[in-house]
Amino acid sequence: MISTFHSIALGIVQGLTAFLPVSSEAHLILVPWLMNWTDQGLAFDLAALHLGTLMALLIYYWREWLDMGLSLASGREMPRRLLFLLIIGTIPAAVAGALLQKEAETLFRSPLLIAATLAIFGILLGLADKISARNRPLEEINLRDALVIGLSQALAIIPGVSRSGITITAASLLGLDREAAANFSFLMAGPIVAGAVMLELHKMIHAHLDAQLGWGFAASAIFGVLAIAALLKFLRTRTYQPFAIYRVALAVIVAAVWLVRLA
Repeated sequence: MISTFHSIALGIVQGLTAFLPVSSEAHLILVPWLMNWTDQGLAFDLAALHLGTLMALLIYYWREWLDMGLSLASGREMPRRLLFLLIIGTIPAAVAGALLQKEAETLFRSPLLIAATLAIFGILLGLADKISARNRPLEEINLRDALVIGLSQALAIIPGVSRSGITITAASLLGLDREAAANFSFLMAGPIVAGAVMLELHKMIHAHLDAQLGWGFAASAIFGVLAIAALLKFLRTRTYQPFAIYRVALAVIVAAVWLVRLA
C-alpha cells in the first residue's frame, strides 16, 4: 500500500507529464525507482492517476466532446467527422493494449528500456519538429492521418515512448501545425485512457485503496488541466525542442544511475 504523500506526489507527476511529450508512464516508474519507493504498479497508475488524466481531458475539452456528441443527432459535419477519426485512431492502441497487457505490467517497466525509448523517441520528436511543414490545421485531418497517428499511438504501451510524444511526432510529420498536432493527440487520448481505466478500476476498489485513489486522482486532474493549458500556450510561440532535449538528458541520467547501482 502506498502512502497519501506518495499518491499525491505521483498524481502531480502524472498530471504534469501526461500531456507533455515526455512520457508520464516513464516518470511514474522512474520517480519511485530513483527515490527508492515501492513501485505502485500499473493498476494504480491506470485506476487512480489515469482517471485523473481522463477528468482533465473532459474538463478542458468539454465543448469539443459535447459538439461531437450532439453532431450525431444534428448532423453537423465537422464534429461528426472528427469523432469518427478519433474512433478510428483509437483502435490500434486498444488492440496493442489488449495483446501486450502482461508485458506492460512486467517487462516494459525496466529503467534501462525506458532510458532507451526516452532518448530514441525524443530525438525523433525533435527531428519531426524541425523538418515538418506544420501548415495544416485540425480541420484538415483525414482518414489516412488518423490511421497513421493511431498506429503510432500503439507504440506508447512501452513506457518512455510517450503517447502524446509519439502521436505529436506522427502528426508533425504529416504536416499538422503544432497546436493541431497537440489538440488531436489530446482528444485521441480520451477514449484510450477511458478504456484502460475501466479495465483496472475494479481491481483497485477491491484492494481497499479508496483514499489513495482519491488523492492521486485529484492531484492528477488538477495538474493535468494546468499542463494542457500551459503547453498549448507555450506552442503558440515555441517549439518542441526543449522537450526533446529534456528526454535525452533524462535518459542519460537514468542510464548512469542504473550503471552505478549495477556496480
